[in-house]
Amino acid sequence: MRGRGAMTDSGAVLPWLVIRQDDNGNRYRVGRYATRDEAQQIADGLDRHGHKQLYWVERAGQSAHP
Repeated sequence: MRGRGAMTDSGAVLPWLVIRQDDNGNRYRVGRYATRDEAQQIADGLDRHGHKQLYWVERAGQSAHP
């Protein structure tokens, strides 16, 4: 990883992560996004589908539970 975000094959910087935590406390990265707003829209959409898991947004390199 370079700088503040990760580079993809297309060269885009994607510093915002959507993280999922399951019922057992395991955490998984769902995806990387260019903006916080984009990542938040994805997390909110997943929450609306009735999944029991917890979803949140964090900046790459910063691990913070909501």
